[in-house]
Amino acid sequence: MYKKLLEEKLLQLKQEGHYRYFLEVNKSVQHFPHFYYTNVQGEQRAAVNWCSNDYLCMSTHEAVIGKLSHTTYKSGTGSGGTRNISGTTIYHRELEATLSAWHGKEAALLFNGAYQANVTTLQTLARNINDLVFFSDQENHASIIEGMRGCKNKKFVFRHNDMAHLRDCLQSVPYHQPKIIVFESVYSMSGSIAPVQEIVQLAAEFNAMTYVDEVHAVGLYGKNGAGIFEREQLQEKIDILNGTLSKAIGVFGGYITASKTIIDFVRSFGNGFIFTTSLPPAICSAARKSIELIQAGDRQVLPQKVEQLRTALRQAGVEYRENPSHITIVPVPGAEHCRSVASRLLLEQGVYLQPINFPTVPRGEECLRIIITGRHQLKHIHHLAHSLKKIIHGDHQADRQGIQALAFADGAGETEN
Repeated sequence: MYKKLLEEKLLQLKQEGHYRYFLEVNKSVQHFPHFYYTNVQGEQRAAVNWCSNDYLCMSTHEAVIGKLSHTTYKSGTGSGGTRNISGTTIYHRELEATLSAWHGKEAALLFNGAYQANVTTLQTLARNINDLVFFSDQENHASIIEGMRGCKNKKFVFRHNDMAHLRDCLQSVPYHQPKIIVFESVYSMSGSIAPVQEIVQLAAEFNAMTYVDEVHAVGLYGKNGAGIFEREQLQEKIDILNGTLSKAIGVFGGYITASKTIIDFVRSFGNGFIFTTSLPPAICSAARKSIELIQAGDRQVLPQKVEQLRTALRQAGVEYRENPSHITIVPVPGAEHCRSVASRLLLEQGVYLQPINFPTVPRGEECLRIIITGRHQLKHIHHLAHSLKKIIHGDHQADRQGIQALAFADGAGETEN
């Protein structure tokens, strides 16, 4: 009986065009952004990856790989326990010190992912601060939504980046009642950037804490690459910042930075931290090395490549949504149509883009999300623009059988936080 129920749900998901297929990628350090995969005929093919969040290609950086290898050789492959049971090493402490200094905060706390950091931190605050009220942006990531959903606290959802609506929501709650505004700095599914100056001003006016998810900004914005809040010189104004080690930093894991008191509070009361085996020492060591390299790097390389990409798309007549971030969105409405376009791009053009479908985006707003990295070249950009023009504006029908056999991941609330 149970098997049939599950199979019916899966069948419905497939019929709606929302089933998630995975393409097995054989990633190559030497050849990135090219990768290899095996098609349905059993042939090895090459393609260019346009949907990796390894923005700065730090996962392929020789010094980062060398640091991870060296520390693994010295300390082993795992930490061996939770942070309070032998899982705190010098590498964890060094990385937390680096992160807190980077973001201009007193302390930091490591998690095994930014998703876990969001859920644990928000639930820990809500369950221990009486009558805490959430004010959440409409486009917040699935991990933020899950963190708030896991507690019974009152919640207001304000329209995306709508400060007038946020003000109205804040005015409906007594001044002295605990409250927290939760938002992202860069929104991964639209590429929009939060009006951070206005948010911190409203927080001060209405006696609210602030919590920002900077996972798609860390490493890319600001004088030292610490994110949007560093760029806007507002680091001291944010109460809690969530970041990731898995995107621009190119390693694995997540973290929060805040005051010593807040960090100690989450460390002491957060079940998602207390009962989880800590990150491997080598991961911490490699992440710290990556951050040092990012801080010393050229902050203009990626923006220049983004502009080159968008110029090529305009010249090719490929529609994209204007936004102020590094994320480029090409609308392809319709779940089946979007998956069909993505499949043909891979099969016919050697271009890998994920179809972004519901529930990651609302129905009717399906799209392809283009991520350019530090190792994409002009030849890759022009080939992408030409391929999109050919496939999107062409009149060929997609090979439905090829779609199902190839398997794509369409990012769940994406993004592997």
